[in-house]
Amino acid sequence: MQPRAEATASIATMLILPAELTHRQATASLGMLMHGLRANREPSIVVDARALAVFDSSALAVLLECRREALSEGKKFAVQGLPQALAALATLYGVDVLLDPSESHR
Repeated sequence: MQPRAEATASIATMLILPAELTHRQATASLGMLMHGLRANREPSIVVDARALAVFDSSALAVLLECRREALSEGKKFAVQGLPQALAALATLYGVDVLLDPSESHR
């Protein structure tokens, strides 16, 4: 399953991560996220990670690149539903603040 984009209340674009995002799927997943991000003109991007069940550190790399691109386009960025194990990995790597919904939208 590939990430997909949905408009939410015309003010944010919801990008949905697949159930599996490892090194093997990273390039394709990032491509789909970038396409969704660029195709929508809403001022905010929200990545829904609730479906994410199988992942490695590549998932963090994909999310961070998506964040970088959104911010470079002047869009707000947030992640919702980050699995606890991935949040712990982000903390271990010191990038948790970049994926925190209260901090990532700046």
